[in-house]
Amino acid sequence: MQVPDDKQKILIRALQDVSVYPHEADGLQVIETHISWVILCGVYAYKIKKVLDLGFLDFSTLDKRRYFCEEELRLNGRLAPQLYLAVVPITGTPEHPQLGGAGEAFEYAVKMSRFSQEALLSQLLEQNLLTDTHISQIIAQVANFHRAIPSATDATRYGDPQHVCAPAHENFVQLRERLRTPVHLELLEQVQAWTDHEYQARYPVLLERKELGFVRECHGDMHLGNMAVIDERVVIFDGIEFNPDLYWIDVMSEVAFLCLDLDYHGKHATACRFLNGYLEETGDYQGLPILRYYLVYRAIVRAKVAAIRASQQAEHGSQPANMPECEQYLRLALSYTQRDQPTLFITHGLSGSGKSTHSAPLVEHLGAIRIRADRERQRMFGKGSRQGEAAAVGEGVYSEDATRQTYTTLAELAEAVLISGYSAIIDATFLERQYRTLFKQLADRLGVQIRILHFRADSDVLRQRIRNRQRAGSDISEADLGVLEHQLDVYRGLADEEQAYTVTIDTEAVSRAEEVLALINFSL
Repeated sequence: MQVPDDKQKILIRALQDVSVYPHEADGLQVIETHISWVILCGVYAYKIKKVLDLGFLDFSTLDKRRYFCEEELRLNGRLAPQLYLAVVPITGTPEHPQLGGAGEAFEYAVKMSRFSQEALLSQLLEQNLLTDTHISQIIAQVANFHRAIPSATDATRYGDPQHVCAPAHENFVQLRERLRTPVHLELLEQVQAWTDHEYQARYPVLLERKELGFVRECHGDMHLGNMAVIDERVVIFDGIEFNPDLYWIDVMSEVAFLCLDLDYHGKHATACRFLNGYLEETGDYQGLPILRYYLVYRAIVRAKVAAIRASQQAEHGSQPANMPECEQYLRLALSYTQRDQPTLFITHGLSGSGKSTHSAPLVEHLGAIRIRADRERQRMFGKGSRQGEAAAVGEGVYSEDATRQTYTTLAELAEAVLISGYSAIIDATFLERQYRTLFKQLADRLGVQIRILHFRADSDVLRQRIRNRQRAGSDISEADLGVLEHQLDVYRGLADEEQAYTVTIDTEAVSRAEEVLALINFSL
C-alpha cells in the first residue's frame, strides 16, 4: 500500500495522540525537517521519512522508505547502537495507526532512544562547555571508526577524481544562482578558481587515496550538531543513509567537515587539536595534501545551504537579504585557500627534557601539525618492541638501522605536512647531527624556514622526570633511565652553525605555552 503525501500528514497528526503508543508518551513533540518528521515521546523517538524525490534522495515509494530506514539503522548502528533500536512497521490506517501492529504496513519508522537536546555538542559549544575530554573522545571514536569501516573497491566510482569533482562543481553552480551582491559573487569566483586549480594539482593524490583504501563507507555528516553526550560519553549519530555518494568518501573529507564546523564557530585551536589527535591516532599524514580541498568543499556546501535557507526566509520577510551566514562561509572557504609560509620545527633534547610536554600546546598556538617519533616508531615496529635496557643502548627499535628508518619516515611525513601548507613540529630527540642535517636539507629543498627547539634541564631533573613518567605509565615514550644514561654519555651538543636557527627553552624556568611561543616568535 502506498501512502500519498496528504495521508502522511494525517498520520503525523494521529501520532500526536499518546494513546497510539505501547509505552509512556509524555513530553510528546514533533520536529519537522525538510526530509522527515521526528516524533519525540517518552523515552523514545520515531523518525518517519517524507514522501519525496529530490534527486539526491528518493523516498517516493514505501519500499524505498523501508529500505532507507533499514540503511539508517545499519549505518548509524556502527557508531550509535544505543540510539538506533529498530525499524518499526506502521499498520492500520493513517487515521488510526498501530506501531508494530499486525497486518500490512503502510509506513515505516526508525525507533530511537530519546535524549535531551541540551546534550548536543553544538549546544555545549554555545555555552562554552565543550571540553578537551569531549575532543579526546571524538578523536578516539572517529579514528577507530575509520579503521574499521570497509574501503571502496575499484569496481565502484566512489572516490574517483571525477566523482569527487562533480559535486564540488555543482555546488558552485547552485550557489551562484542564489547570490545577488557583487561581493558574494567575487568571493565565489575566487574560491572556484582555486578549487579548479587545486583539483588539477591534487588529481594524482586523489587517485592514490582510493588505491590505498582511504575512500570508505563513512558517516557523511559529522558535525557538532550530530554529536551528543550520553552517559558521559560522546555519541555520534544521524549519519547519511539516503545517498551513498555522500558517505562513500575519503576519510579526509569527513575530518574536514568537523574542522570546518569548529572553525566556523571560532574554535580554530580546538580544530587543530582534533586534527592533530586524529592524525596521530591514524598516521594518515599523507592525506593532508587534499585536506584544504575538502575544507573548501565543505564550506561551499554550508554556504549553499545557508543561501537556500536565507532565500526561503526572505520570502517571508524574516531574514535580511544580505545573507550573513552564507558570507561567513564564503570568507571561511577563501581563508582556506590562502596559505602562510610554513616553518619546519624540530625538537632537540635528552629524554625527559620536556620536548613532548612543551611542543603539544604549540599545535594550537601555531596551527601546526606535530609528528611524534615515539608514536611513529610504535606504528612501524610495534609497542613494547624492545626487551629491557639492552635495547635502550642500540638494539631493537633503538638500533642504528631502526633509528635511521624512523627518521626517514619522519622526514617523509614532514614533507607531506609542509607541502600541504602547514607548519610541522617533529617531536624527537635529534641528538645525532646526521638527522638534524637531513631535516635542514628538507627545509632548504622546500624553501621553508627551519627552527631547532632545544629543550634542556639538569640531569638530575631529567632522571626524576623519567621516574615520574614511568610510575604514571601514561606516556607512549619507552625511553627509561638506561636510555637517558646512554644519551648523557654520548651527547655532543649542537654545532656552532646550528645555533643561528636554534631556540633554547629551559624547561625548569619556562612553564607556560605562551612563554615558549614568545621565544619562538622572537626567532622568526
